[in-house]
Amino acid sequence: MLSTVIEVASNIFFLIGILFVFVGMVGLLRLPDVYNRLHATTKIATLGAFGVMIAITVKTGFSTMGLKAIMVGIFLILTAPVAAHIIARAAHRSGTKLWTGSVADEYAEDCAAKKDELNCDPDKKL
Repeated sequence: MLSTVIEVASNIFFLIGILFVFVGMVGLLRLPDVYNRLHATTKIATLGAFGVMIAITVKTGFSTMGLKAIMVGIFLILTAPVAAHIIARAAHRSGTKLWTGSVADEYAEDCAAKKDELNCDPDKKL
């Protein structure tokens, strides 16, 4: 009985994770610019991968494989937002334009206010 419950819970987490990954990939294909695409792939795909890691942990328990899945999930949650920020900042600094329907460009406003401090002039070589 308990093994059936664990199997069902693991499958549910796995399907939720796969659903998030699928939605993230649809966002990658459908969204208009690099910043929106980056948002979709980082947020949704991270949740999807974490769902799969939870499914592995539920299925295997706190074995070596389960602990590795927990560590990979924590690593993804900690590093994906940082990587997305770095990619978005590099795209912005290289002059990649926002979608015409974008409402605000707060990074450009910050750069205009603190040009020397943030070192965000796209024409300046690093």
